[in-house]
Amino acid sequence: MKAQKRLTKRKVRRGFRVGNRVRRDAYGRPRLSVFKSNRHIYAQIIDDAAGQTLVAASTVESSIAGAGKVASNCDMAQTVGKVLGERAKEKGIVEVVFDRGGFRYHGRVAALADAAREQGLRF
Repeated sequence: MKAQKRLTKRKVRRGFRVGNRVRRDAYGRPRLSVFKSNRHIYAQIIDDAAGQTLVAASTVESSIAGAGKVASNCDMAQTVGKVLGERAKEKGIVEVVFDRGGFRYHGRVAALADAAREQGLRF
């Protein structure tokens, strides 16, 4: 039980640390928020001033994941990043602040970020 509490506290601390840095560096730019579960990865660009989601993409969408594909690997994360970058470009969004949400910048999170950068997003 103690180990579980310690793990939870560490995750919460990391999330607060990342969130504070994102808020400090925002300067009116929208935030690219990433969440990953064991099965899926979700990304959305949020305007915190208005409290609105401007663009979103995830492996839950059938147009991205397709039927019967494994949605929990780096290739699917790259696809989500690519689609998110294209949708952001259509809306005229160029600069964002990257919010990794306490997840390490490694694996699927890094793949999504690199694919979004290739589509023209700057962060």
